[in-house]
Amino acid sequence: MSAALLEDLRRICGPANLLVGGDLSAYEHDWRRRMRGRALAVALPGSTQEVAEVVKACQRHQVAIVPQGGNTGLAVGSVPDVSGRQLVLSLRRMDKVRAIDAANGTVTVEAGCILQNLQQTVADAGLLFPLSLAAEGSCTIGGNLGTNAGGTGVLRYGNARDLCLGLEVVNAQGEVWDGLSGLRKDNTGYDLRDLFIGSEGTLGVITVATLKLFPLPAAQLTAWAAVPSLQAAVDLLGLAQAQLGAALTGFEVMNQFSLGLVARHFPDQRVPLWQSSPWCVLLEASDAEGEAHARARFEALLEAAMAQGSVHDAVLAESLAQARQLWHVRESIPLAQSQEGLNIKHDISVPISRIPAFVAETDALLAREVPGVRLVDFGHLGDGNLHYNVQAPEGEAAGDFLMREEKRINTLVFDAVMRHSGSISAEHGIGSLKAEQLVTYKSPVALQMMRAIKQALDPQGLLNPGRVLAD
Repeated sequence: MSAALLEDLRRICGPANLLVGGDLSAYEHDWRRRMRGRALAVALPGSTQEVAEVVKACQRHQVAIVPQGGNTGLAVGSVPDVSGRQLVLSLRRMDKVRAIDAANGTVTVEAGCILQNLQQTVADAGLLFPLSLAAEGSCTIGGNLGTNAGGTGVLRYGNARDLCLGLEVVNAQGEVWDGLSGLRKDNTGYDLRDLFIGSEGTLGVITVATLKLFPLPAAQLTAWAAVPSLQAAVDLLGLAQAQLGAALTGFEVMNQFSLGLVARHFPDQRVPLWQSSPWCVLLEASDAEGEAHARARFEALLEAAMAQGSVHDAVLAESLAQARQLWHVRESIPLAQSQEGLNIKHDISVPISRIPAFVAETDALLAREVPGVRLVDFGHLGDGNLHYNVQAPEGEAAGDFLMREEKRINTLVFDAVMRHSGSISAEHGIGSLKAEQLVTYKSPVALQMMRAIKQALDPQGLLNPGRVLAD
């Protein structure tokens, strides 16, 4: 059966665009190296029609499909299992920016386009696509939409779902749904677009998207503030929103240990103010009038914050290069954590008002239950998303620690998240890593509806099986 399927796929994609045997590790290893699967083959179609034909062929031969973009996901949702019977469907060849409609404020782009390439293309046209995350040099638009990616601009612009106006999708039967309209208002039934966004390739294969664009800001300023507590960071956020309004485009928080890891593993980077403060905040503001106006507003904000005690020291970037250096420190935290050793990652969201209580309670709980554990807390405080990560105690083998403690620590953290009305996944998705846990932490009614949708759209269960919903 697989020989006949492979022959069909060679005919559809061309012999050079079907990878069989050899080194497929780039498609079989997940981003964090938590899992190595084994693919039947890797198909690289060059058009929507080819994607549709690939899906039809897999339906005929009853072979499961794993859609894949840049393979930068953190929830093990875009690599095959170990059976050797699943086809990886890579969208990497479909990487074109098809059209920019400046008057409508939209861009139409293929799913395999790398996020950074899209950002640069629209910037060259004098416009802004504001989705921004650490993997933007590798991740693709289809993957961003499939996981409903967040990143650093959610506070102002929303996540990937908020930035998408239309999709083209190949469904599980190999039919093409053309929903690429750039309309902001279309009240003609169920919102199919939002159904596919965040579905992690389990309901259909996103091939093209129409996305929102924004004017480039006249000025963009960045500040780094040392705050005495996490509650002070929340107070600073409220003050910044009151004084800057929609001009506030980024608000990141980092604990002292996370910044200490950057200082340890990347000594060439200058990490401001971290040694004297338990928490630091990175703020970004965009201004439509100009740098002088933006700087005056930012300085007034920081003065007011110091007066109310929510900030005790701050650095305001004096140039674009300095702003990039500050952001580079923030973006280096995951890399520094990897250098420190394997770790237990949690991508959680909690109502902003409850974040200080959640962190205080959960920090104390883990310190009591797992003595010596080290906590790497950082993330997008402005939208309630924390990366609440757990590092092994100093001197303990990280691999041994994960094998012994990961399940228990996940339970402790996720139970605390639910006590504070949060979610166990804010922006990374569920993948296969959290599929079994979703059964515990998601409403049974919600799970029943999700399974009904999956059954209706993919009755044979061939699209990314075992992801999001456990088999």
